[in-house]
Amino acid sequence: MKIAFVGPLMSGKSTLFRAVTNLPASHHHVGEQLAVVKVPDPRLDWLFTMHPVGRKVEATIEVVDVPGFSHETAAQQAEFRKSLPSLRQCDALVAVVRAFDSSSVPTYRNRVDARADLEELAAELAFCDLEQVVNRAERLEKSLKKPTRTHEQEKRELELMQRLQAALENERPIASAIHSDAERKLLGGFAFLTQLPMIAVINVNDSQAAAPPPFTCDRAHTTISLCADTEEQITQLAPQDRQAFLDDLGVTEPAHDRLIKACYDAVGMISFLTIGDDEVRAWAIRRGTDAVEAAGKVHTDIARGFIRAETVAFADLKAAGSMKAARAAGKIRLEGKTYIVHDGDVIDFRFNV
Repeated sequence: MKIAFVGPLMSGKSTLFRAVTNLPASHHHVGEQLAVVKVPDPRLDWLFTMHPVGRKVEATIEVVDVPGFSHETAAQQAEFRKSLPSLRQCDALVAVVRAFDSSSVPTYRNRVDARADLEELAAELAFCDLEQVVNRAERLEKSLKKPTRTHEQEKRELELMQRLQAALENERPIASAIHSDAERKLLGGFAFLTQLPMIAVINVNDSQAAAPPPFTCDRAHTTISLCADTEEQITQLAPQDRQAFLDDLGVTEPAHDRLIKACYDAVGMISFLTIGDDEVRAWAIRRGTDAVEAAGKVHTDIARGFIRAETVAFADLKAAGSMKAARAAGKIRLEGKTYIVHDGDVIDFRFNV
């Protein structure tokens, strides 16, 4: 999974990126920057305590920070536009907007209006998709003037593009213009930005860090309120001191954990767990993945020679206390190829190649 941090200039977007990726406060970067973040999972921690077999390997996600969005200058707008290919490769967007005021930090367009910033960002993403649709429609119109073997297919695609154009111009979601699975499949390669799930992050003053979001963004899958400066300070503390700092603020968990959970939920990701001879490991998969596909995440040979999946729910394993006790209690199941893997399943794949 890959997520992108987007937002207006001076929103605190890059500060939050550093906090989530544990980069030092002194780290500053011009242009795009990419980092890999470990997915926190207390279930994996417990497994490793029970089976200290070499190493613990967390699932990971890629996080990219792109230049701040701005209409102030053509150069700033062009810098943001250069990141569009990277954004289209992502599975979700984290939109960071500013709701704090500070005399030491300049504001975007001389205002502090988080709601307006989210609307403006959404409009820009829609405009980028509209450009893509219009360009494709123009190419199809030119192609249809000449006889080709794909004439009927191109004619249907042009009609779809015209519907998408009408939807975007009237501020309707692209999904409203898609009438079939075939059309949805056809559009898969376009990677429209407005179809990506969005997590709205409202960057507030530290005094409001523990409060609910000041408003909920209708366009977003989830709206989160936090103070990016405070979150960055938390990452600079020793691990044993972080919880006391969070308790003083009244914050239940750091942004690193909250954002990753929100992104997992927005994209529809879950994790299953394995216990090997030299590692315990969490694997990220899409919700609805069957046992063979999950086996392929571990190794293609396991998927190819799949026989069965010995499976136990993590809650049952923890309640039993050990794999031996879970087996004795009849909690370990033998699942076949069509079994849909559940979040927290602990699986031992049996295969033969």
